[in-house]
Amino acid sequence: MDFLSGNSLLMMEKSMGFLWTKQAAIADNISNAETPGYKAKVVTFEETLQQRLKAAAASHSAKKNVREVLETSAFGVMEHLEETRMDENGVNVTEQSVELIRNAYQLQYVLSAINSELGALRSAVRGQ
Repeated sequence: MDFLSGNSLLMMEKSMGFLWTKQAAIADNISNAETPGYKAKVVTFEETLQQRLKAAAASHSAKKNVREVLETSAFGVMEHLEETRMDENGVNVTEQSVELIRNAYQLQYVLSAINSELGALRSAVRGQ
């Protein structure tokens, strides 16, 4: 099945995983907004992936290297060290709520793109 999935589908798969993890981290942040000493979680992926893709694209076998970067890239969950309140809780509920909505829209967009890509593959298989 690997021959059917190009780099774009793999990238959308990685994006969906990143956004899902980010959604869970934001939900954790909001639910722990009143927990003293809780540090907000931040999910990282985009910056690291961008740096790795630029390095892979500059190499002599760029297509192979880009695929390898996409397959091996992972995202991480870190604590945001900034404290926003006197009880050392690092959650700004308003900021997290806005980010939750933004992330939901991004999830919806990526899911729509995946559906479109799979629809094109389905049409190709059916010969339409």
